[in-house]
Amino acid sequence: QLQLVESGGGLVQPGGSLRLSCVATGFFLDYYAIGWFRQAPGKDREGVACISSVDDNTYYVDSVKGRFSISRDNAENTVYLQMNSLKAKDTAVYSCAGDALVYCRENVKGDEYDYWGQGTQVTVSS
Repeated sequence: QLQLVESGGGLVQPGGSLRLSCVATGFFLDYYAIGWFRQAPGKDREGVACISSVDDNTYYVDSVKGRFSISRDNAENTVYLQMNSLKAKDTAVYSCAGDALVYCRENVKGDEYDYWGQGTQVTVSS
């Protein structure tokens, strides 16, 4: 059974950092593009970042460029989202998603991804 499990969320003060993890079970993550998405209460889901499988090409939405970094560790079957300089507007449930056919270039579209984790809550507040 293919599963993605996120962890690493929590409560952090503005300006702080968190590292989210997305662990895959049942398949090898290096063959899949992985996207990170977030959804705040009352708002639509937003694609935040993604990393391709073939060449690790990455994409970031403008609001997180320079603050967030996505990376993969194939030996650990894990993709990470390092989040620095966090702001209150980053508060959301963060989910990872995987797909074998996606190439990350210009955007992160949720409807292109087949496999989803349950999400982890990130709260940025003083």
